[in-house]
Amino acid sequence: MPNRLSESIYTLRMSPGYICGAMKKIRGVIIVLAVFSFFTGVFAQTITIKGRIVDKETTEPVPFATFSLYSPDSVLVTGGIADMDGAFEVKSRPGSYYGLVQVVSYRNRFISLRQFTQPVTDLGKIELVVSVQTLGEVVVSGERSLMQMDLDKRIFNVSEDLSNVGRNAVEILDNLPSITVDQDGGVSLRGSQNVRILIDGKPSGLVGISSTDALQALQGSMIERIEVVTNPSVRYEAEGNAGVINIILKKERQDGMNAVIEGSIAHPLNTGVSANMNFRKKKLNYFVNYSSNYRERPGRGSIYQEFTPADTAYFTRSKRNFLRTGWSHNFRAGTDVIFNDKNTLTTAFLINVGNNLNITDITYRDYDIFDELGREIERKDREVEKEKNYEYTLSYEKMFDKEGRKLTFYGQYRDNTETEKSAIAQRAILNPDPTNVLDNPQRSYNEEAEQNILLQSDYIHPFNGGKGKFEAGYRGTIRKIKTDYTVEEFINNNEWVSYGNFTNTFQYDENIQALYALVGNHAGKISYELGLRMEYTDIKTALLRGAIFGDNDPVNKKSYVNFFPSIHTNYHINTNNSVQLSYSRRVNRPGFWSLNPFSSFSDARNIWVGNPNINPEFTDSYEAGYLTNGESFSFFGGVYYRHTTDVSERINFVVNDTTFSQPVNLSVENSYGVETNLSKDFTKWWTINANANFFRAITEGEYEGTFYNRDTYTWNSRVSNRFSLGRRTNLQATVFYRAPQRTTQGRREAFYTFDLGFTKDVWKNKATFSLNVRDVFNTRVFRSVNEGEDFYFRNRFQRAFTTITASLVFRINQTKTNKNEGQKERNGFDQDFDN
Repeated sequence: MPNRLSESIYTLRMSPGYICGAMKKIRGVIIVLAVFSFFTGVFAQTITIKGRIVDKETTEPVPFATFSLYSPDSVLVTGGIADMDGAFEVKSRPGSYYGLVQVVSYRNRFISLRQFTQPVTDLGKIELVVSVQTLGEVVVSGERSLMQMDLDKRIFNVSEDLSNVGRNAVEILDNLPSITVDQDGGVSLRGSQNVRILIDGKPSGLVGISSTDALQALQGSMIERIEVVTNPSVRYEAEGNAGVINIILKKERQDGMNAVIEGSIAHPLNTGVSANMNFRKKKLNYFVNYSSNYRERPGRGSIYQEFTPADTAYFTRSKRNFLRTGWSHNFRAGTDVIFNDKNTLTTAFLINVGNNLNITDITYRDYDIFDELGREIERKDREVEKEKNYEYTLSYEKMFDKEGRKLTFYGQYRDNTETEKSAIAQRAILNPDPTNVLDNPQRSYNEEAEQNILLQSDYIHPFNGGKGKFEAGYRGTIRKIKTDYTVEEFINNNEWVSYGNFTNTFQYDENIQALYALVGNHAGKISYELGLRMEYTDIKTALLRGAIFGDNDPVNKKSYVNFFPSIHTNYHINTNNSVQLSYSRRVNRPGFWSLNPFSSFSDARNIWVGNPNINPEFTDSYEAGYLTNGESFSFFGGVYYRHTTDVSERINFVVNDTTFSQPVNLSVENSYGVETNLSKDFTKWWTINANANFFRAITEGEYEGTFYNRDTYTWNSRVSNRFSLGRRTNLQATVFYRAPQRTTQGRREAFYTFDLGFTKDVWKNKATFSLNVRDVFNTRVFRSVNEGEDFYFRNRFQRAFTTITASLVFRINQTKTNKNEGQKERNGFDQDFDN
């Protein structure tokens, strides 16, 4: 261009006669220069493109999603990663671009090609739709992975796991990384049973009054996903030292009517049907879930006991065979009233009904010091158990004009009842008792009732252009539990009389009021959240009827105020790599059965009792984690440390040939751990998910002059391989190993399990047939050793045997995506387009 200008000037000087023509040329050159200068200046400018990524159904932010900016010829220009609030911001030069939003378990969202020239362009709220794939789909790009790893929690899409077909909630939890279920159904997270289990983010009657037994009635077909939060922030209730397990139930909001119907049958006998449906028309959305299940679950166990008091020694060998049978029904229905895009009212109702027969046969064989059989006793217990849980919820969500500003109200009422009625026959079949006392029939009756009221409100106020937020909330719960427990014996063949000191009436009243505030912000590659929660706790226990066990008082009152801070800091190295540091303080209040003096008489020689004087545990939890996402893999590695005071543990002691297990407060426990998670697509047909948790636990304490200390190293690991065999056929193989672990009174032995799963789409992909085998080699056996100064026990217990399950899932107005279908796929992902 300068050469043309020089030539024009030369012509002007040398040929004055051509001035007019030259002037026209100069004017043209000036215009060209002006246009060139304009475009040069424009392209030298920097523009900002920002937005906020949210879940379309829940309106919650989607953190760590990637936003990529592409030129019209699909060349990547720049990109960024969303912070904890789903907010992102990228910089480029003015021009024509299209955008792409990607994150695991959601459909990709394209921002259509457009011209960006303004200094700042706010794309507003970008809504992502969950990649709705149903159970058993071939593993292809776009299908939700079995595990989605975020720095603050892990999300397990359990409906995608082939081994979960036909299972209940407890069995599904037992199949998740870092979670184990013991022989009594107790759920542990990272080796600790002090974990809080929620349903849709709230307490629920589906968890049960005092244990996880009710979860066995919750069929896996009703569960969408499970979230595991190991170091919760203050927006969660402070209960649960080890963290929070949040079970999310299925609830659709698709237009029109759609449904998934499932039927299954298994050996040992386990048959069930379920249906998940929703119907949406304009501003009303109706959702219904129903499941019915009949199950027969046999099990067995044995105990070898050595008693070595000062004056003599004797031995007992006992065998136990049990069968748990019965029906359970779950019905859940609700309505979303969508007044407008800023106001939604939701009502829901849930009922759970169970009717079970539990059969337990125990044989005791007593030996003297010379290992000579002295007596053999047979005990049979037939228990009828009935349960009814009613739950009513009402919630309201108010969205404001300012993006991200939200106010929610939630109310819940629960009314749960359980009754257990046992008929017990016991007789000596070798060396019969001459007094005939052993032949007297016995019976027990236990009635439990719980009423629970929950009120909660949360407010979110964004600031700093949506990068920061302030949260505040209130939560109040009032809980009342009462049990009437009666044990009687039929004497002289004519009357029932109270037996021993087991009969009691126990009442538990709990009032917890909480306030919290949290502030979070994002600056460059760093985001953080700081919060403080205050909880007032008022608990009263009263033994209204019955004898006092130990030195306990009939009435116990405890009131205390506690503060629970939390800190979460994230450093986003780049779009695929992040680091988090976090701290939280948690509490584990003693559960109802830890306080109730007596609750079971099934095994008269081995009895669990409560301790009304037990204190809550407090834990300070520290974690550091690293998360990386590649094109075909995700990896999370983290370390954690927990310091717990007033740690509680069940200890065994012997009184008059009867072994009691009672929770007591020890001193402190320090736990150190390393956890890794890996999800890797090796090929288009082979995917692996692997998890390992290594930890050390040091417990110190003293109770009634005896020291209960331990220093244990242990680990557990789960590896799942999934193979696509073509023609919409899947095969999955999973192996789990749990290493030995020391306890304060002995040790717990190792075991391993191996599971297989198979699925095949049928009927033009409108249905899926599944077949799985749980515990193929029947190796899931719990073994432990307990010992004290005057006893040594060796236990062996098996809750369930190898189980084979066949299932058929039928979909109505729901489709599945094949990797070869659809022209909307780019980069191998399902897509949504913004027009």
